[in-house]
Amino acid sequence: MKITEVETIHLRLPEIERECNGTQDALLVKIGTDAGLVGIGEVDSSPHVIQAIFDAPYSHTLACGLRHVLLGEDPLDVERLWEKMYRSTLYYGRRGAVIHALSGADIALWDLLGKATGMPVCKLLGGAYHRRMPAYSSDLMPFEPARAAGRAAQLRDAGFTHLKFGWGGLGQSERLDAELTAAIRSALGDRPELILDIGHCWDAATAEARARRLEEYRLLWIEEPLPPDDLDGYGRLTDAVTTRIAAGEQSSTCWDFADLMDRGRVDVVQVDVSRAGGFTEARRIAQMARQRNKPCVPHAYSTGVLLAASLHWAASIPNGWLVEYTVEESPLATGLHGTGLLREPLRAVDGWLTVPEAPGLGIELDEEQVAKYRVV
Repeated sequence: MKITEVETIHLRLPEIERECNGTQDALLVKIGTDAGLVGIGEVDSSPHVIQAIFDAPYSHTLACGLRHVLLGEDPLDVERLWEKMYRSTLYYGRRGAVIHALSGADIALWDLLGKATGMPVCKLLGGAYHRRMPAYSSDLMPFEPARAAGRAAQLRDAGFTHLKFGWGGLGQSERLDAELTAAIRSALGDRPELILDIGHCWDAATAEARARRLEEYRLLWIEEPLPPDDLDGYGRLTDAVTTRIAAGEQSSTCWDFADLMDRGRVDVVQVDVSRAGGFTEARRIAQMARQRNKPCVPHAYSTGVLLAASLHWAASIPNGWLVEYTVEESPLATGLHGTGLLREPLRAVDGWLTVPEAPGLGIELDEEQVAKYRVV
């Protein structure tokens, strides 16, 4: 079996809001073979940049586009192809957008491997530790406490036992941070668990003071309070506060995550499978986290393709904890009431997600929905 086609598909809503919302556009990767099998992946990054990385022609052995690297190869050689893609982009890659692009290709290759062998990806990654995974609702934080409380109550009533609010109104001031958090906690009562994603807008001193200020609201963790490169600040913060500190969605490859865990000393390791290096590298990162006795929680604020990939990865590792479930009401995401891009959407039922058992990722794209939002 040989790879005969590598296709990138840019999806975009007609109107894009200026907010940190990963459900407004998406980049899918399809890898086709001469056997008729097609693997599906996703990259949660800048679609135009990722397409250029796939489309770039051959320059020399350390600088060429990923399509050129993959065409004609055996798609079942998944880990060898990861190394080939990494080495073939050394001059302009190693981190950032190139690893994002590589991740999408790797996800599609594992999906292909599953379809070729008749096995779900979680089995191929080493075995399913979980048949179901608890999910936390993930939503943007409103700017008004009353709206935040109302949304929290709605998500609680939808069955979620873990809720995360991020960006939006957070990080504007100490007063508003406290008012928003207090309003949500008052609406929820002692349960569900509450998570805040600050959007890396504090410095270490501010984060330390703010974490102590918010302790009374019993946060499960505070996510990305600092810029991703402030590893020493993360180390200082995690040593100083009792609330868990989480980060990792901006990191790529096991080398980045080694620094995040050892210098940053974060309590929760957040791997975005579509940015960190795909399943191949995410498996290595999970092993590193396990050696340090740290739980892993995937970042997945995009379409159902990334949700499926994240669910398979989290289910396949002993230190998998929770799975992020986007509740944004976008045509590209499942949300609470939509269908998103999948023929059979993955839905959280009473706060739980069931791991697909069909071969590969166990999903099928709704091609009409893909065509509707495709950028031609």
